[in-house]
Formats: sequence, C-alpha cells, structure tokens
Amino acid sequence: MKGIRMFFLASAVLAGGMDAGAQVLLQGEQAPQGAIIYSLPSTTIGLKVTANHESFVAGPYAKYAQKYLGVDARTESGDTYIIQSVEMVPYLEADPSISIAVNVGTSKNASANFLNFCSQGLIVTSESYTGKGASWRFPSAVGNSEFVNSGATSNLATQSSTLYKSVKTAEGLEKVPVQQNQVVEKSLEKKAAETAEMIFKLRKKRIDIITGDTDATYSGEAMGAALEEISRLEQEYLSLFVGKSVTDTQTAVFDVVPDGENAKQMYIAFRISDTQGLLPANNMSGRPIVLEFVEESEPIAPTNINEVAVAPKGKVVYRKPVVVAVRLLDGQKVIMQSRVPVYQFGKILVFPIDVAVK
Repeated sequence: MKGIRMFFLASAVLAGGMDAGAQVLLQGEQAPQGAIIYSLPSTTIGLKVTANHESFVAGPYAKYAQKYLGVDARTESGDTYIIQSVEMVPYLEADPSISIAVNVGTSKNASANFLNFCSQGLIVTSESYTGKGASWRFPSAVGNSEFVNSGATSNLATQSSTLYKSVKTAEGLEKVPVQQNQVVEKSLEKKAAETAEMIFKLRKKRIDIITGDTDATYSGEAMGAALEEISRLEQEYLSLFVGKSVTDTQTAVFDVVPDGENAKQMYIAFRISDTQGLLPANNMSGRPIVLEFVEESEPIAPTNINEVAVAPKGKVVYRKPVVVAVRLLDGQKVIMQSRVPVYQFGKILVFPIDVAVK
C-alpha cells in the first residue's frame, strides 16, 4: 500500500508540468514528440527452489543382509530428489502489452519525481529490464566402483572332490578313491557370510579393547586410533550389505507470470524428476509442481486496455493491484502458501492531475 500511495503522490506531482495527461498508446500508434514511454507494472513470481539429491548404490550383498546381519537393506540402486526449501520472491516488471506516453515538460520537479517513480518499480521505461537470472547446480553421480576396495576376503576358494580310478589287483579291477583339490570362484552368499563374520570379529575386538580384555595394551592416542580404524573397517564391510549414498543439493530459479485472463489461475511453476531433478515447466520428464492463485476479499478483475485507451484530459493512468493467496502444490500436498499483490489482476484507473496534494 505504501507503493500505491507513492504512486498517487508521484502521479500528481508529475502532472504539475504538463498541459495534458498521459496517453495510452495502441499497437502501431506513434508516441507524441518529446514524450517519455513507460509501462504499467506487472507482477512476476520468482521461486528459488532447493532440492536434496541422494544417489544410492545398493551393496552387492544386500539380499543377504537380513540373513547374516539381521538388518534390512535396500536392494535397488537409484536417485531420489526431494524438495527441501522454496523461497517465493514477487517482483515488478514492465507489462509489455501496455505502453503509455507522458510529457514531463520543463518542470524540474516533474522530472525528478518521474525518475523517483521509476526507482519505485511502478513505472518502467521501455529501455529498462528488471528481470532476474537463474543459476543451476547439477549433482554428481556414483557407480558400482564404490565397492571395489571394500572386500575383506578372497574371491577364490579351494574345493575338494573325490574321484575314482580303476586299479588291477589279484582279485580283479577295483575302484580306488583319489582326492583332488581345485580352485573355484566363491559364491556370492559365501562371500557375504565371510564378510559378516569379519564384521562381528571387528565388533568383538572393539569391545575387547575398550574393556581391556586383550593381550596388547592400548592407551591415550593409540586406543583412539585403534578404535577409529576398527570403526572405519566395519563401515566399509557393512556398506557391502547396506550400500552407499552420495548426497548433495540442487538449486534452481523459476519465474511465473500470472495472466489475469486465466480462468483457473493455476500454472505449472516447474517440474521435478527422480532422475533429473528440478526441471522447467515445459520439460515433460518430471511431475508438475503447480502455483495456484486464489481470490480473497477482492475479486480478480483485470481491466481491458481498450476501456482506458484514451485517458481523459488532465488525468494519468495507473493500475491497482489485487492481493491474492498463493499456494504451491505438489499434487494434493501444499508445499507453501503466502499472500501477494498482483498488479495485472487489478483494474486500470485514472488519477486527476489537478488534485492538490498536501
């Protein structure tokens, strides 16, 4: 409301050096000589979104975690994005569909107030740009190589088998057993069982060190270093069952420009995908996050520019905003809500120049 009050004051002072009010320029219409071109304000909703990203790789022994360790482990690798925070920042831009010509004349006060009017954001000259840029940060990925150096046991085992060969004796041919050893690759479950056994040995060793039930003597920094190394090894072996995660964040900025003629007043602000993260509204790879505008005490009733195409002599044109409730929706879930004045939802009015302002 302070900005609107400043608009009224500036409009009245601005008019002091002119013989006539501002003129709304229709498409293709030439501006009067010596006039300054400005536009009416339009509200843009800026959304700064931060999402948490987890890239998870399942451990190779995940399906045996319950059997050998008694814990549940995720068996599917994948990426997950969850919205962490949203910052809503409304800001003003020039409405490109409306141009207005005004002549400030030779009045120093009119010129100074026009520049002040521009600094308020309620009047924007045609050469100005008040938009904002967007910054992106993309997450890193992880692969199965995370587990290459985590194994504690050999990948090979010695397997014994009994073969029989025929030996000629006085009584005839007899089968004689022959023991044969061969090296084979261990089964996945066998390696999981051995790794689980290593984990329990490490846990027992840690308890022995803490309680002093060990032949070696640990004290001070030596005990801390030993316990730290045992914990590191335990986590490495445990990750073969429960997997590994890499977490980071992704931040993006999205802009939504409401349209007063939109009957439903619902806009796809951006999209989010489990594999690609935050996406623009036109990328169909993710599910939509919707920005909704809801009327409160005052209805959304924008004025057709043709109704005020010719402002009466001695008047200037301005636009009154409508305060609406804004909700950001992920399906039926409300992520955030606020109240925002939106200029393009309001009426375009005229203000008399010759009103005395005290």
